[in-house]
Amino acid sequence: MTNENMHNLSVGELALQQDMREPAYSFVFGTVIAFGLPLNAVSLWILLCHHSRKTPSSVFMVHLAVSDLVLVISLPMRVYFYATGTWPVGSMACIWATMLFRNNIRSSSIFITFISVDRLLAVVYPLKSRPLRTPSKACKAAATVWLFLLAVNIPESVNLSRLLNNSSTPACFQFYPAEVDRKLHTSAAAYFQLVLLFFMLAVNVVSTALVSWTLRKHVNEAAARVNNKVNVMLIFAMNLTMFTVFFLPVSLVVFFNDWRPALNCLASVNCCLDPLLYYFSFDGFWKRKEDVDSSLARDQCLSMNRQGQQRQEEPFQ
Repeated sequence: MTNENMHNLSVGELALQQDMREPAYSFVFGTVIAFGLPLNAVSLWILLCHHSRKTPSSVFMVHLAVSDLVLVISLPMRVYFYATGTWPVGSMACIWATMLFRNNIRSSSIFITFISVDRLLAVVYPLKSRPLRTPSKACKAAATVWLFLLAVNIPESVNLSRLLNNSSTPACFQFYPAEVDRKLHTSAAAYFQLVLLFFMLAVNVVSTALVSWTLRKHVNEAAARVNNKVNVMLIFAMNLTMFTVFFLPVSLVVFFNDWRPALNCLASVNCCLDPLLYYFSFDGFWKRKEDVDSSLARDQCLSMNRQGQQRQEEPFQ
């Protein structure tokens, strides 16, 4: 068998394997839509109606739910593409689908990190961090995140549009022409996303370690203020799982480009697990808004009493 025949055979085997994987990709994305859409829609409704953005965590979780819903809305195009193997809607739809998917990875990683830092401050520095942990500042931080992502998307979208328009074969996702695929997934934006995720992962690891140390070493002081210590640690465990299982692998595509479609499928599953984060973050996730408001008022009253006691004890120290 000549080298040319062997090459043709390997290409044919690769195409056959790809044809067998495409229905699986379509099934995974369709399943994510079926579960992710109702779960995140209900979670967003509960967060807005029952918690009404009264705490920084609830603000970040509202934006995290919005990010997941935007991802789910973009997935039907991927289902159609992998089910039919065609992309008849043009390059602009491809750009939108690609940017919405990347924005979910980036925004979710940032908002999850904000939630971890907020929990860190609440457990380790409950009194000193109170002026910093306000809903208004959380809203400003969330708005800054979306503006930041928009600023990143503009040059990235222009670059992708230029690559697609210069290509002789109109396609999207894994069927990019070879030169487009190489430039797209080894671009500065791809490396930026990888660096961003490693930085966010480092923040989450440090936050988890500090909270764990506080809960174990200062049980009678800081940890006594935590109503459900198991839930607190579950939040951090879930955050680390999101990064290591769903976010980082798809960002490492710059080194493992052949695994990109499968890693995209894996990354999309994160939006189905985020509602668990909302549930464990609030002891009264299903409480009425009035119950949440009274709980917050009680916590503020207890905090003020602690501050008063500390001021009274200072002259005697």
